[in-house]
Amino acid sequence: MDYLAISFTEALLKFFKDGGVFIYPLLACSIAGIAAIVFKFLSLSRARIVPGPLETILDNATALKQVTEEIEKYPSTLSRLAAVAIKNKDKDATKFNQAVEAMAREEAVKMHAGIGLLDVVITIAPLLGLLGTASGLVTIFQGLGETTDYLAIARGIAEALSTTIFGLVIAVPCVIAHSYFMRRIEQLTARMESILTGFTSICANLK
Repeated sequence: MDYLAISFTEALLKFFKDGGVFIYPLLACSIAGIAAIVFKFLSLSRARIVPGPLETILDNATALKQVTEEIEKYPSTLSRLAAVAIKNKDKDATKFNQAVEAMAREEAVKMHAGIGLLDVVITIAPLLGLLGTASGLVTIFQGLGETTDYLAIARGIAEALSTTIFGLVIAVPCVIAHSYFMRRIEQLTARMESILTGFTSICANLK
């Protein structure tokens, strides 16, 4: 096991060494992508957006005091929207809707936080990989007249292609994660709209 670990470490170090200068921005992209994915998994958890207990309370709200107390127990996107609805419940319909919609837009921006970073990684990682490969191939072809060792040339080409592989390895999981998170946001947003539509209809009658 120790031998395998050492061999793997040596192979990994060789991979990064052979990748040239472009391997370092690619490494930064991989770290940024992992950080964004972890952040979105945590921030889009149901407890942070639409807690189950609060959902039930809003669906069956009968007393303003009870709802206010429960909102404080479950800090989340839904609780903040419900708090705005309660705060503006005595205003006319136009001002009430404007207040809720403004808060909803603000919360939508928060829900999309981190998605932009994934977009950047998805776009940049493959391009950096291709740039690294192109740079490596130029160096190899410049030296073709100095050697007839075609095995060494083939090895050099393979090493140059390593940055393209690394760029794609970074981009593919980020694309999958991006698609999942966008779908998750759509589902949570639709659920919140459904809950708030029912809650706002009875909000004015809460005492």
